Amino acid sequence: MSRRHVPAVIGLVAGALVAVPVPAAHAASVQVRCSVPDLVAAINEANASPGPDTLRLADRCTYTLTAPDPENPGNGLPVITSEIAIEGHGATIRRDGHAGKVPRFRILFVSDTGNLTLTRTTISGGFATDCPAFPGFPGLACGGGISNAGTMKVTRSRFTGNTSRADVYAQGGGIDNPGTGSVSETEVSGNRVIYSGSEAGGVAAGAGIANDGPLKVTHSRLTGNTASVTKAKESFAFGAGIISFAETTIKNTTVSGNRSFAPNGFARGAVANGIPEPGRMRVTGGAITHNTSDAPHGFAQGGAIANNALMTVTKVEISGNRAVARDGNARGGGVRLGPFGTLDLTDSRITGNTADAPNGTAQGGGLDNPDGGTLRARRNKVLRNTVTAKDGTAQGGGLYAAGGSAGTTTLEENTITHNRAGDGGGIFKASGTLTLNGDVVRDNRPNNCSPAGAVPGCTG
Repeated sequence: MSRRHVPAVIGLVAGALVAVPVPAAHAASVQVRCSVPDLVAAINEANASPGPDTLRLADRCTYTLTAPDPENPGNGLPVITSEIAIEGHGATIRRDGHAGKVPRFRILFVSDTGNLTLTRTTISGGFATDCPAFPGFPGLACGGGISNAGTMKVTRSRFTGNTSRADVYAQGGGIDNPGTGSVSETEVSGNRVIYSGSEAGGVAAGAGIANDGPLKVTHSRLTGNTASVTKAKESFAFGAGIISFAETTIKNTTVSGNRSFAPNGFARGAVANGIPEPGRMRVTGGAITHNTSDAPHGFAQGGAIANNALMTVTKVEISGNRAVARDGNARGGGVRLGPFGTLDLTDSRITGNTADAPNGTAQGGGLDNPDGGTLRARRNKVLRNTVTAKDGTAQGGGLYAAGGSAGTTTLEENTITHNRAGDGGGIFKASGTLTLNGDVVRDNRPNNCSPAGAVPGCTG
C-alpha cells in the first residue's frame, strides 16, 4: 500500500456503523531520475494521489520527448490534474526537434482541476496544434510550451523555441493562460505564433504569452518572439511579446526585440491589449524597447503598445520601437490607441520610436490616438520620435490625434521635444479634443503643432 494513500476504514461497533477518522493527506516529494518514462510515471502517480506532490528533476538533465502522451496526443506529458510542483534544478523538458520524425505536441497542459508550480525549468521545442481549453473548435492552436486552464505559477524558468500554429487562430507560442497564472523571474524568448491559413481574417496572437484569465508577469524578459500571418488579406498578427484579453499585470519586465509581421494585413504591438473587456492591463516599471510591427501593403499599428481596451502604463521606458508599412499605413511607432482604447500614461519615457510608411501614410511617431480612443498622459517625456514616409504623408512626430468628436487626448506636464515629421513635428491634430495643461512643446521639426491654431496653447 502506498504511504500516500490512506484508505477509509469502516467498522461495526456495538451494532452501530462507525467511521474511523482519516488522517489528512501529506505532501510528498519524489526525486525523478533523468528519464522520460520516470517523469511520466511520476506525474501519473502525483495525479492519482491525494494532496500536493513535489517532483524534483535531476540536476541539469534534459528530458527529451519523442512521442506524445497516448491519452492526450496534443501534449507531450500527462495532463496536470492535481496539485503538483516541479522543481527543475536547471533541467530542460524539450520536444525532439527533428523535422518530420517527431509528432507535433505542446509540452504541458494544466487542466481546470490542476495546480502547477514550475521552478527553474526550461520548456523548449513544444508545438501546439490544438487548443485544449476550447475543445471542439477545429483550426485553433494554443500554448506551444504550456497551456494552463487551471492554476499555474512559473518562477525562474525559461520558455524558448516553442510554437503555436493553426490555419484559423493561433495564440500563445510560449505560454497560453486561460486559467489563473503568474510568471516571475522568467525568460520567454524565441517563441512563435503562426497563422498558416489562406483565408482573410486569420489571427496569430501572443507569440510569447497569451492571456485569457487573470495573469501577473513580474521581473521577467519577453524577447525575440515572433507573431506572423500568411499573405492573406486582412489577417492579424499582434502581441508578439504578450497579448491580453483579460486582467493582466506586468511589473518590472522587459519586452524587447519582438516582431509582428502581417503582409497585406494588420501588425500590432509587442504588448497588445486585445478586444474591449472589463479587465485592465497594468504595466508598471520595466521597458518596452526595439520591437517592430511590420505590415507591407497593410496596417502597422503600435510598435511597442497597441491598446483597444483599458490600460495603465506607469514609469515605463518605451524606446526604439518601429511601426513599418511599405505602401501601407504605419501608426504609432511607440503607442497606438484603438477606437475603444482608454490609456492612462504616466511618468514614462517615449523616446526614439519611428513610424515609417514609404509610399504610404505614417502618423504618430511616439503616440497615436487616431480613431476615437481616450488618452490621458501626465508627466511623460516624448522625445526624438520620428515619422517618415518617402513619397507619402508623414504627420505627428511626437503625437497624432484624431478620432472625430469621440477622440479625446488630455496632456498635463509632459515634455514633447526634438521630434520630427513631415508636418506637426511635435503634435498633429486632425480632429477630436486635445488639451494642454503645463506641457512643454518645443524644438520639434518642422514645427511644434499643426495645423496652425489647432492646438490651443501651442505655437510655432
